[in-house]
Amino acid sequence: MSITRRVFVRNSALAVIGTAAVPSFLARAAFGATETGTRNKRLVVIFQRGAADGLNIVVPHGEAQYYAMRPSINIPSKSVIDLNDFFGLHPSLASFQPLWQQGHLAIVHAAGSPDTTRSHFDAQDFMETGTPGIKITQDGWLNRSLRNLPPAPAPSPFRALALGPSLPRILSGTEPAVAMNNINDFSVGGRNPKPSPAALAFEAMYDHSSDSVLHGTGEETFNAVKMLKAADPGKYTPAPGANYPKGRFGDSLRQLAQLIKANLGVQVAFADIGGWDHHVNEGATEGQLANVLGDFSQSLAAFWTDLGDLGEDTVIVTMSEFGRTARENGNRGTDHGHANVMFVLGGPVKGGKVYGRWPGLDQSQLYEGRDLALTTDFRQVIGEAVAQHMGNTNLAAVFPGFDNQNAKFLRYLG
Repeated sequence: MSITRRVFVRNSALAVIGTAAVPSFLARAAFGATETGTRNKRLVVIFQRGAADGLNIVVPHGEAQYYAMRPSINIPSKSVIDLNDFFGLHPSLASFQPLWQQGHLAIVHAAGSPDTTRSHFDAQDFMETGTPGIKITQDGWLNRSLRNLPPAPAPSPFRALALGPSLPRILSGTEPAVAMNNINDFSVGGRNPKPSPAALAFEAMYDHSSDSVLHGTGEETFNAVKMLKAADPGKYTPAPGANYPKGRFGDSLRQLAQLIKANLGVQVAFADIGGWDHHVNEGATEGQLANVLGDFSQSLAAFWTDLGDLGEDTVIVTMSEFGRTARENGNRGTDHGHANVMFVLGGPVKGGKVYGRWPGLDQSQLYEGRDLALTTDFRQVIGEAVAQHMGNTNLAAVFPGFDNQNAKFLRYLG
């Protein structure tokens, strides 16, 4: 079997078996480059399902009104990880601090969907389809973003990947995409006598293709998957310092890093993390929110560390369906709100800065007198990554009906 650049795994337990010498493409493969020098750029989207409390995640500790509205669940200024004398991180986001200081992490506050629904289902649907307020959209914006990308070095069935048991709305559409709950369960023509439904669909899509070019690529990818399985993915060793916490989200990002480092042609990927709907006993520096924030930030920090130099070509964007009320409720929690906070992490990101216009928390500045007002549409944030990083400038097709001009970008990318 010939060894191709897509089966080379940088910094992992996989060894290229049966080769007498190091392949000539080794240096380029280590950085995700092709033989022509083209680098494979990636966009990773993380969804915080349940409506995260952006005001206790990136805390406006320089605004007195914040403390007046949250007497029992505020993050004391002495506990906040200060960023710029006004905003600070929740203490459970300590693993984000070095990413901020190194200039890799940016924050967009008062961001989200302009639709005013307080329904989790509708709001998540709108953010995944990219058409807020329109329920008849059939496909997801991340799938649409693939249509007009610059040509990939070679077709890959791993081009669009979701970490989970089924394909989410955001990746539904005409472009092929794969949902993978666990690498160990993703058997392609291998030893498992009962391959997973995802593997069966994968084989039907690629192994039996009448297109000779696509068929050849499918066989090559099967070989890559077989090599990964032969190397026992369960014993994959992340890069030094990449300490993933135990749990579903950490496992998802660990496997995503493994697949990216295998150089299988991943261009867009999606993962989600639940547990953000805190109507009762949300907690402050400790409690429910603090726990999920620790999982969230430690997993992302480990993923970033694990990518190593491949992070230079990767942009990670986080989002949640809507925020929480500015005031705490009678149960020491928060109810469904409006604007929220987004994180952007990556090599091309001009980090160490909070982007967007802060609307303020005075009563007259709140949306409907209760919520943080929205000043940045999430499609502006995503659109900049799709156009400037991924190279798809046809944003009218990615976000139909939304005026997403370059002039309106936040300029968080270098």
